[in-house]
Amino acid sequence: MIVLGKKKKVTKYIVIALGLLLAYTFVEPHWIKKKTISIVSSEVPVHFLNTKIVFVSDIHHGPFLSLRRVKKVVGRVNSLEPDIILLGGDYVHRDSKYIEPCFRELKKLKAPFGVYGVLGNHDHWEDPKLTRQCMAEAGIHLIDNRSYWVEKDGERIKIGGVGDYYHDIQDLEPMISGATNEDFVILVTHNPDYVEKIRTNKVDLVFAGHTHGGQVTFFGLWAPLVPSKYGQKFRTGLISIADMKVIVSNGIGTITPPVRFFARPQIIVVVLK
Repeated sequence: MIVLGKKKKVTKYIVIALGLLLAYTFVEPHWIKKKTISIVSSEVPVHFLNTKIVFVSDIHHGPFLSLRRVKKVVGRVNSLEPDIILLGGDYVHRDSKYIEPCFRELKKLKAPFGVYGVLGNHDHWEDPKLTRQCMAEAGIHLIDNRSYWVEKDGERIKIGGVGDYYHDIQDLEPMISGATNEDFVILVTHNPDYVEKIRTNKVDLVFAGHTHGGQVTFFGLWAPLVPSKYGQKFRTGLISIADMKVIVSNGIGTITPPVRFFARPQIIVVVLK
């Protein structure tokens, strides 16, 4: 009888613990973390030292991430007073009806040197034409296979991107055309797997999303499902490949099911040094 009583108690505690862990997976998606990374490079021009770049990816506005939460993300990004804002794609989830409301909020993003963004696979699934139109109306520079020189006091850096890895072409030529090895060049790609196809040393810093940090992980150490052919390599964080730095964000939103476990949503802040 005593042994059975102890077993029942242990079972009860296990059930409670599992219930709490399950509840936490629905709480974590709302717990956005600001992650600050310093990037040190001799190619950063003097007048761009301490430039603050804020990167946001995978918002997934839709049935699991409300417009109210998009507004909060925009407010939080603006409160960081970024010099440059980069957007990594996957703005909506499941339905094209979410595109216009999402970009009405993203239009409020403020950065003196501009807001730049690429499309992700979900944007191609929903409505790429409408997404591009809404980006333009919001004042967001589309950088799918395009690039821009950003100038300050006679010095400059280059910002560009490539099309989605699965649903578009990836043309790096506009990025590297006119750039030398001494220029600081920033690339945005929704899917980090594209990094393995880069065959130039002119790209210094890459921003990517897509993986959601694995979304559900084994206490942040490993994830069973990472949407990358390279497994855990591009799951999350700062990765060095030769002289190139790659930053993979956990993103903001989720796909189905709308849970996270030790893969908190992120706003990435990069300071150039």
